[in-house]
Amino acid sequence: MSRDLTFQETAERSLIKTYRKTLWNPFIAAVKRYELVLPQDRIAVCISGGKDSMVLAKLMQELQRHTDHPFHLEFLVMDPGYAPANRALIEENAARLGIPITVFQSDIFDITAQVEKNPCYLCARMRRGSLYAKAQEMGCNKIALGHHFSDVVETTLLGLFYGAQLQAMPPKLHSKNFPGMELIRPLYCVHEDAIIAWKTYNHLRFLQCACRFTEARDASGDGVGESKRQEMKLLLRRLKQDNPNIEKSIFRAIHGVQLDTFPGFKYRGRVHSFLEAYGPGQDLIVDGPAGESEG
Repeated sequence: MSRDLTFQETAERSLIKTYRKTLWNPFIAAVKRYELVLPQDRIAVCISGGKDSMVLAKLMQELQRHTDHPFHLEFLVMDPGYAPANRALIEENAARLGIPITVFQSDIFDITAQVEKNPCYLCARMRRGSLYAKAQEMGCNKIALGHHFSDVVETTLLGLFYGAQLQAMPPKLHSKNFPGMELIRPLYCVHEDAIIAWKTYNHLRFLQCACRFTEARDASGDGVGESKRQEMKLLLRRLKQDNPNIEKSIFRAIHGVQLDTFPGFKYRGRVHSFLEAYGPGQDLIVDGPAGESEG
């Protein structure tokens, strides 16, 4: 007679069984396509307490169990000034899911609470810096963040609509301030809807942001408030009613940027103009069916 599965075992099995096509397969696809995890890597999985970072932690554990190329994992939780109840929720979820977290303290919420301009941007930069430093102190060479497919698409639209730039979110990048450290995004091909479905299936409750800057959004009732990212979510939701594949189109577009059709671009911090290579037989802009006409 088979025994009943524990809560942790049920959650783990659902990742590779129930949600194999929507969570496990796209996760593995991203790891392989972008070469995110290499043998002997020491990776700090950064857990904020939200659904994305928690599912990332579980997927990384499953990968570690099933890989033929061993690597090491640490699970970092930075407490930037959470209320006691929020800190307790993170610790409770980690214990139930079998994630051995290391918690360290910072005063980031106190610092950003005094900033009026772009507090969320400052908070994100400070949090990342603290995570890099702690991970490096623990002997890690990479940190893994829970940004997913939906974040990538929304970030692309945010840059276009509000930043006046065509800018995406790369699947991995080298740290400029912490030599030898790298940031990876293993959920790069995983849709947010799949993460929400897994959370609901396992009756889990996670943190949102847990800071005062999200109070307007949470009190708004529609999930939008003053958040531009939430605005992008609603926009995409409306656009998908006419074109269900619109997010996939945007995602594919950032993988196939046609630089020879752009009047300008920036590469490694340097601004370039199409005029640099414009001349007889060197035209960057292609005329004809595949390009743009002068009109």
